[in-house]
Amino acid sequence: MSSVASVEIRPVRNRRELRRFVKVPFRLHREHPQWVPPLIFERMEFLDRRKNPWFEHGEAKYLIAERDGEPVGRISAHLDERWDEFQGGGDAMFGFFETADDPAVAAALLDAATEWAAERGRSRILGPMDFTTNDEVGILIEGYELRPMILEPWHPPHYRGLIEAHGFDKAIDVLMWELELGSLKEGERFDASIHAAAEKALREEGIAIRNMRTREMAAEVRRFMDVYNEAWGDNWGFVPITDAEAEFQAKNLKQVLDEDWAYMAEKDGEVVGAALTLPDINQVMVKLNGRLLPFGWLRFLLGKRKIDRVRVFALGVKHAYRHSGVAAGLYLKHLEAASPDGIPGGEMGWILETNEPMNRAMEGMGGKVVKRYRIFEKAIGNA
Repeated sequence: MSSVASVEIRPVRNRRELRRFVKVPFRLHREHPQWVPPLIFERMEFLDRRKNPWFEHGEAKYLIAERDGEPVGRISAHLDERWDEFQGGGDAMFGFFETADDPAVAAALLDAATEWAAERGRSRILGPMDFTTNDEVGILIEGYELRPMILEPWHPPHYRGLIEAHGFDKAIDVLMWELELGSLKEGERFDASIHAAAEKALREEGIAIRNMRTREMAAEVRRFMDVYNEAWGDNWGFVPITDAEAEFQAKNLKQVLDEDWAYMAEKDGEVVGAALTLPDINQVMVKLNGRLLPFGWLRFLLGKRKIDRVRVFALGVKHAYRHSGVAAGLYLKHLEAASPDGIPGGEMGWILETNEPMNRAMEGMGGKVVKRYRIFEKAIGNA
């Protein structure tokens, strides 16, 4: 246990304390209308070393900040063998960062995570990542007034300043683009090049785009993962997802996935591109206060019918087909699915600020950046 200005940092040692860790943001954000409470049981499973397959190659320490016995913040410090393999071996990460608007609390948390990383010989700490760039990442620095969509975090404005004041600098930003498609006539605001590329892919290249089959979920997950790991392989901070991690994520998303909004692009029986778009269940989750029992399931099932936004969670194309128009074909499938009286649009991301092709494509579809998340970094001097 360590302390800074009456702030005590306590490690999580058992399941009861893990639940306390999960509930820290409930205490900090309960008065913020934009914050969406996560499902407590889902967060408990995600953080459970026995259930989340990330722990097959990762190690994490969970820490809670207390003042006068009350939780005022939390943080994780973690290492990932696969990050070391694909991104280099000198990094540690922090994640699940939540803090009161108090420099002493933020400093105590960030110091504790950095100290943990330094003890393990690390030269840099990055974050937040919960646990990797395949999960929720970054601190919200633009778009505070907006409610987060599915698998997006929300933070109040003071988080950025508290982290920067403790010597952390920008590593990279990731963007969320808003797309409004349901009110458009086909081609009305899409750049002509997108339509031309899509036509080339579908007619000249013989590529077919179909909906993902939820009845074949296990096989579809493997197909999607094959595209995902290749398509995103060159991105900043990317670590390939394992079979076990993909299956773990698929289990969590099975109740959410809508076949009308998930696509596979195929050529000669090979999946060469994919888009996973998810209904924004945060529109329902905001009313559940983290619980499905006793009446949450009913609210969830009834509320799902009223969802009118989606998030394009992942869209990618294998390297050999990047210039074939497959991505454009996937964009147009979203345009076809959107409608003014159904789901007219939503958000797409994360997209790295350095990903020029994707960001230009979003502009070509009339999109606008509505949220920006920042990943921070800091050198560890005594490594």
